[in-house]
Amino acid sequence: MAERRGTRKRRSEKHPGKITGILCSMILGAVVGYNIARLMDAGAAGGGLSAGELAVRAVWVAVSFCFGFFLQTILHETGHMICGMMSGYRFSSLRIGSFMWMKQDGKIRFRRYSLAGTGGQCLMGPPDFRDGKIPYIFYNLGGVLMNIFAAAAVFVLWLFWAGNWYVSCFLIILCLSGIWLALVNGIPLKLELLNNDGRNIVDIGKSRNEMYAFWLQLKVAESQSGNIRLRDMPAEWFEMPEKEELRQSMSAVRGVFRANRLLDEHAFDETAELIGRLLNMDSAIIGVYRALLAADRVYCELIGECKEEVLKIWDDRRQKQVMKQMRNEISVMRTEYAYALLHDRDEKKAEAIRKKFEKRLETYPYHGDAESEKELLEIAEREWKNRKQAEEEREIPSERAENEDGNR
Repeated sequence: MAERRGTRKRRSEKHPGKITGILCSMILGAVVGYNIARLMDAGAAGGGLSAGELAVRAVWVAVSFCFGFFLQTILHETGHMICGMMSGYRFSSLRIGSFMWMKQDGKIRFRRYSLAGTGGQCLMGPPDFRDGKIPYIFYNLGGVLMNIFAAAAVFVLWLFWAGNWYVSCFLIILCLSGIWLALVNGIPLKLELLNNDGRNIVDIGKSRNEMYAFWLQLKVAESQSGNIRLRDMPAEWFEMPEKEELRQSMSAVRGVFRANRLLDEHAFDETAELIGRLLNMDSAIIGVYRALLAADRVYCELIGECKEEVLKIWDDRRQKQVMKQMRNEISVMRTEYAYALLHDRDEKKAEAIRKKFEKRLETYPYHGDAESEKELLEIAEREWKNRKQAEEEREIPSERAENEDGNR
């Protein structure tokens, strides 16, 4: 346990990305506030503003912030898609918030999906390797380039726009939103849950192993979009990397994939052992993957020996925070269901989780994953029934003995 606490401490100290993000947000807020204050002063100088007009303008600023960031997020992910296609990548999916468009069966279909730590995501099938390399910079940098281009175009419009406070205010916010997104995605940062685009570019360029791991992530995602389960994908994709490679962020995901495939194969003891090693070693597994691995480890323990020292992972404060953010992820619901049944012994709570799970399956974009998670949930349910039956069978001889003692 001492090794684990030490590992956690070292990781908790490595969040310069969070500090940089806060600084960028503060700078953006200061610049936006200054310019809006100037606009307010200009409006007041032109005839004064009533309390009602000030309130309306304050609402407009809030609406402009929301819409400006949303629009720049769309442009960011579209930039990835355009630059990816120009580099030989194939469209797989485009997500803005929880709205997702993905290619399945040769058609573009609308789905709902979200991932903690992201405002959007563009996934594409990668081109084949040539001379041991694939193009990766333009694809990863596409979102930043699009935000910079859009911000520059909006800034030019703002310079020449005069006379309308509302339009001028919106253009300022839209421009600065693009600059902010370009900075927090372009400056290489190791963020708390997911690394940003700039960090990915740096990591991929470190070695061929990292480049292969990046290619592999996209290949797995493309196969999942095609409704292929992990256990049905090529076995060589899920070979465990060397220990040293696990200290690199891209290659570390290969360790996660290995654990995910073992779970899909229902090799629960192997899954638990591997996840235990991954969580305790000094690896570069990022926050969201680490939390999902912990949830899978809890599931394996629930259908196994139910050791409290392992199950307490579920009550960890940080674990709860990430699970709350990912409450609509079916793998999280599956573990919640197993925990409610096999630990809390609360059938009513478990049934409510199951209904939520089944409703989510109706719109879940990755059908192969949905099939896998449904099987895991049913395994937990069978384990619960087996344990109840075993308890009842133990109680029957006890009741007979009591009756016999009473008759005597």
